[in-house]
Amino acid sequence: MTAQRERATSFGSVAHDYDRMRPGPPEQALDWLIPPSCTTALDLAAGTGLFTRALAARVPEVVAVEPDERMRTVLAQRSPQVRVLDGRAEAIPLPDASVDAVFVSAAWHWFDHPVAVPEIGRVLREGGRLGVLRTNRDRTVDWVFELDRGHAEQPQPSQEHLAGRFRFALPEHSPFGQVETTSFAFTRTMTLDEIVAWLSTYSQFIIADAEEKHARLTRVRELLETQAAGAPTLDVPLTSQCWRTDRLPR
Repeated sequence: MTAQRERATSFGSVAHDYDRMRPGPPEQALDWLIPPSCTTALDLAAGTGLFTRALAARVPEVVAVEPDERMRTVLAQRSPQVRVLDGRAEAIPLPDASVDAVFVSAAWHWFDHPVAVPEIGRVLREGGRLGVLRTNRDRTVDWVFELDRGHAEQPQPSQEHLAGRFRFALPEHSPFGQVETTSFAFTRTMTLDEIVAWLSTYSQFIIADAEEKHARLTRVRELLETQAAGAPTLDVPLTSQCWRTDRLPR
């Protein structure tokens, strides 16, 4: 029981670090994804609410659905203006045709798509928008690629493979029309400590034992110090891949 409590406390701490350190979407991505007529939006698999709060600044009514209690707790604390619900993409706790847009940030690959896509179509009004985005380090930049390769347990694939491995695809006979896609490049200025804390919120660090985690983070810091060459901060190149499609008439 003590070990379970310690593990829960650890993951709760990670949820707070996740919210504090993970990058939010660039404004250009929001401009491109959110339809002008959107008055009610759903952030699906909302995590701690990074994208939720960006939505809430632009859309009058926002609902956030998140299955993980620890993430949901941080989300509710930091987004009091948002309706927060326990749920998942395959069983969305909303009525039919109740939202103008559904957005998924960094979680699309976790869904059971043949089940989740019709469910998303169910809660969308006709013509409603499905927007998907993934914001991450730009691994086409040499030093960022080396940073990821330096802390990985297994050998990493090529830069081209890493840059393009996340794909958005709809199952056959989905209730959606043509898919449009674009990407937005931007940078985030961070201290070396902030970059180390950010990377430590990813699963390969969370699941590692203490000795392994220390060794990997030490390697990360060495690579960052080499790149920074004495500077207190680094401009980290990021990219947001975005996809949008609208619901077909019922």
